[in-house]
Amino acid sequence: MELLLVPSGISSHLPWQIFLLSITMAFLLSQCLAIVYERTYEGLSYSRSLFQTLALVGIISSMLMFAIGNNLARGIGIAGIFAIIRFRTNLRDPRDIVFVFASLAVGIACGIQVYALAIMGTLIFVLAVLYLKFVPVGSRKYYDGLLRFQMPPIPENTAKIQELLKESCRTFALVTMRDIDQGQRLEYAYQIKLQEASYREALIYMLKEIPEVSAVQLMMQETTVEL
Repeated sequence: MELLLVPSGISSHLPWQIFLLSITMAFLLSQCLAIVYERTYEGLSYSRSLFQTLALVGIISSMLMFAIGNNLARGIGIAGIFAIIRFRTNLRDPRDIVFVFASLAVGIACGIQVYALAIMGTLIFVLAVLYLKFVPVGSRKYYDGLLRFQMPPIPENTAKIQELLKESCRTFALVTMRDIDQGQRLEYAYQIKLQEASYREALIYMLKEIPEVSAVQLMMQETTVEL
């Protein structure tokens, strides 16, 4: 049994099983990409809607390829429609955009019935993502965290803090120094890399022991999180 699901002039008669197979495969492969995205996500603001978007984009792109077929005019018309529609969703992470393009590519490959390319492309993409996830390629971690505290501008205390940081940290750098009480007190912010991870509590305790030092905060940045 065959159904004419595509208008004449775009493609020949195609069995409905081919349409069902293409769209189903596009969804399954796009869902694999979405699962890999969720399992390898390393940011702070994970979006479940983006997960669902990745799983559905493949279906849409596959349907568009069937709708366009070999008709150039229809392709230009669909491109014009997408140009009119304004998508206001901003993807802040370039990695999110890469996954969206990967889902689009899977749907396009399924839409033109190149199933081997869709499967092999998805497999290679997933392996590349996992490789970059577990192999520390491109990581540049100079500091462990951000140290904040407040104190009056007393030279003796400043010297004590510099000595304490030299003893506790491999490297440290003053990021900001802000007036918070009309010159009576200053807020300091240092980026630090500790000698040992166990020095965290000791560093906070020793800072609080210095006279006039208050509001001590140490915000640690995990090795797998980009802020």
